[in-house]
Amino acid sequence: MQTASYLHPFTYYSDRRSLFKPDGCVKLQIPYPSQLGRKVLLTGRPQTCKFLMPKQQTRLFAVPNTDDGHPSVSVLEDSNTNHAPNSEPETVLRKWSPPRYMWRGFSALILAGQVIVRTLRGKVHWRNTLQQLKRVGPNSVGVCLLTSAFVGMAFTIQFVREFTRLGLSRAVGGVLALAFSRELSPVITSIVVAGRIGSAFAAELGTMQVSEQTDTLRVLGADPVDYLVTPRVIATCIALPFLTLMCFTVGMASSALLADGIYGVSINIILESARRALTSWDIISAMIKSQAFGAIISIVSCAWGVTTMGGAKGVGESTTSAVVISLVGIFIADFVLSYCFFQGVGDSLKNL
Repeated sequence: MQTASYLHPFTYYSDRRSLFKPDGCVKLQIPYPSQLGRKVLLTGRPQTCKFLMPKQQTRLFAVPNTDDGHPSVSVLEDSNTNHAPNSEPETVLRKWSPPRYMWRGFSALILAGQVIVRTLRGKVHWRNTLQQLKRVGPNSVGVCLLTSAFVGMAFTIQFVREFTRLGLSRAVGGVLALAFSRELSPVITSIVVAGRIGSAFAAELGTMQVSEQTDTLRVLGADPVDYLVTPRVIATCIALPFLTLMCFTVGMASSALLADGIYGVSINIILESARRALTSWDIISAMIKSQAFGAIISIVSCAWGVTTMGGAKGVGESTTSAVVISLVGIFIADFVLSYCFFQGVGDSLKNL
């Protein structure tokens, strides 16, 4: 025999087998299917029960139980269809999410602002900064100088041959010096650093992000921006101007040696021509450019690293994307700075 109980809010049902409770609620017992035809009398005395839940319309019926063949009582609740309208209608902006490159760009701008504020407040982890400075500077000297030397020799082949035919051999040194100081040295050095250091920054921070090491730093009370990002940005901005200056020197030296050994243009002529063409502003502009390029490389690489998602695949995609965006940013910044620094007609070669 199965027994079902139900508490009704307004009335109660009774027959001979009904058990009444003093609080006005009833317990129904239906033992066999043969007794389902008995009349159920509705008494005239309403009983009330207090409920905390809102009242709902219900129906009571008996269905056969598949387990033992005896009927069981089930309760069906009719849902209220008169719901209040949603106070917050769905809009297009609620379902729209910005593209990944857009929120990564915003994160790079926010990260740059945080680095500037923390640097001005003196919240810099100097030990980590020195470690990153060694990594960006001395450990990158060899590849930067080698690249600059071969680019200078290739550039010399194109200039010296044509200028010698035109009888302008005395202008070779000045042209090479201006090209190296204004464009080639900062851009080449930045490209090498972006490929070597920027990719490493993005890969390291991306791995720390997907493995939740940055969250561990927050739990330990250390700010990831102070500990990870700011030292890398400062180290890159400090080391890149010195690398640019060394690349300029090596590029000019390799060009002078090649011109003297193959095309017969004396080293003294090249160096004298370079001295007359160069000004202090050319060197200063190269240093400013390299600092701007270093900031772009470090901020983009760190921003792409800390926004990495998706495990090892995400780390690889973030590293590749960081290098590409850094190179694009370098070329755009080079155009803007060159337009601002060297407007108008130049007169650097007038005294040659």
